[in-house]
Amino acid sequence: MPEITSPEIDAYADAHSTPHPAFMNDLAEETRATLPIPQMLSGHLEGRLLEMLVYATGARRVLELGTYSGYSALAMASAMGPEGRVITCEFEDLHADFAQRHIDASPYADRIEIRRGAALDTMATLDGTFELIFIDADKGNYPRYFEAALPLLSEGGLIVIDNTLWSGNVLPDYDDGEDNTRTMRELNAKIVADERVVAVVLPVRDGVTIVRKAA
Repeated sequence: MPEITSPEIDAYADAHSTPHPAFMNDLAEETRATLPIPQMLSGHLEGRLLEMLVYATGARRVLELGTYSGYSALAMASAMGPEGRVITCEFEDLHADFAQRHIDASPYADRIEIRRGAALDTMATLDGTFELIFIDADKGNYPRYFEAALPLLSEGGLIVIDNTLWSGNVLPDYDDGEDNTRTMRELNAKIVADERVVAVVLPVRDGVTIVRKAA
């Protein structure tokens, strides 16, 4: 698969971004050592980006679709005050159990709630709006997650969508025949043509799209 940026640039960006605390590094190391598909870990650079977006928006309510090992939920919770809340949705019990253990051992256990089960089902039960919604779950449902997220987004809020460059496979001259690649291409085309929103795609890790409602 094509690289989004060179490994040297990735390493430089990582080294020149403020480190996360030791308990986050421990979580990342255990994720890589014990969980399947460790590349699903948000990691230091993207974690700092999410934290910065939460801080910049002053978010008090954050919704995350796809907890995995809990790294991104903890990164976002760290930018909130004691009144802040992260609701994070996770379908796999293995991931939810792992994340809950690390969340419970962190300084932010009272700010993060894991909701188990299908994210779309959870979203249908939520009241109120969220200042930031992070989509990083199963890729086939991304278009549905995006549509379900829009009514839950507060005025001035952001939707952040992970993996939108899909290791470069979204490029028109690269065809791997995979359903997820096709879904990402279609979602990217849909968002840029959607007059309800304004979006920017960043070549961070596997691609991060940031979306706000149009004025």
